[in-house]
Amino acid sequence: MDVNVTKNGTELTVEVVGRLDSLTSADLEAELDDAYEGVELLIMDLGKLEYISSSGLRVLLGASQIMDEQGKMVVRNVTEPIKKVIDMVGFDSVLNIE
Repeated sequence: MDVNVTKNGTELTVEVVGRLDSLTSADLEAELDDAYEGVELLIMDLGKLEYISSSGLRVLLGASQIMDEQGKMVVRNVTEPIKKVIDMVGFDSVLNIE
């Protein structure tokens, strides 16, 4: 998994590339933990995400909860396979997917 982070003022864009699973989710979580300060809009770009496990979903949910307190989070460019997983676990009602 690769993570590309771009901060523009109070907007943070995080592009996740590859597989977000039990082996890589801690890396994404650490990357986010270092970047939340001062962020009012978190954009999670999943356009190049190939796979997401329950560990990856937990990181997205945690990020969403943090951003609910200090701004908002949107999830963009969700591919059909990833969307199916999000829908199957009911996170489509929790995550702001554009």
